[in-house]
Amino acid sequence: MKSLYKSLIHLVVFLTNFRIIASGKWLLFIIAAFACGTVNYFSYSPAYNDIPPQTGQYLSCNTPLSGNADRFSVYLTDSRIAQLATEKICNNTVIKRQYGEVRVIIGQSDYDTFRYINHGVVDLALVKKNVVDAFAADEIYGLTPVASHPDYGAYFISLREKPKLEKEYLLGKTIGLLDYPSSRSGHIVPKTVLQRLSLSDNNVDIAYYSSHQELRRALLAGEVDIISSYWAKDDESRLSKNYITPLMLQVSGMQWYLKMQSQNTDLFCAMQTVIHDIAMAHPRPYYKNIELEEGCP
Repeated sequence: MKSLYKSLIHLVVFLTNFRIIASGKWLLFIIAAFACGTVNYFSYSPAYNDIPPQTGQYLSCNTPLSGNADRFSVYLTDSRIAQLATEKICNNTVIKRQYGEVRVIIGQSDYDTFRYINHGVVDLALVKKNVVDAFAADEIYGLTPVASHPDYGAYFISLREKPKLEKEYLLGKTIGLLDYPSSRSGHIVPKTVLQRLSLSDNNVDIAYYSSHQELRRALLAGEVDIISSYWAKDDESRLSKNYITPLMLQVSGMQWYLKMQSQNTDLFCAMQTVIHDIAMAHPRPYYKNIELEEGCP
């Protein structure tokens, strides 16, 4: 069952990012067909409504917030943001008034992202816009943009020379990519470049890693010759900007979404405050750059 889910995830991500789906009707058809084929499975699964994370990683408040039985669920893929979010959301007065529990889920893969976004089981999420668009989560569950981080570039990064976008140059090189098919800079963009050069896993040695931090560690350790990632200001202390080659100069950034099935403006504005505080406390410069949606003082 898990492999069937993953196949659907990869198909939808591929079709969405490469614009093969001509209209939303095709996407709905794919999802509907999948749902029809698995409805019996879920009808006999008592734990389905909880949909636990793939690795069981989540954070919560140390003590119950109130006598309210409602849970405020958050989905993230960055462990540092998850820690900051848990601390700041648990201490927020609006959250304490409206909810009795906070659970921050740390997603590990596209499989996790698919389950939580497509099934609408979280109240706040930090994901790419294309993920929300792919499953029409904004229309179905009322996922509304609260804040966004800026667009960025995707690059081939090397340690001792400037990478060349040439087939002959890349043959024989070990290239580090993200094992995360929805990542633009770490997976989609470099795979597109390699395909354009008639290169693939069959004739290039590709190593997959779980995070951008792991990619940098692998490059510095000599495990790979090139990685595909974004370029951050703090990279200048350990890598050379002379040894990066742009693949795509504008990749859409991460966005915060809040489930707004009612006009809960107190919650909307409270989450903007929390998100801004998280951005200012995060050590990475990318996350400090945040733009809040209009609607709050």
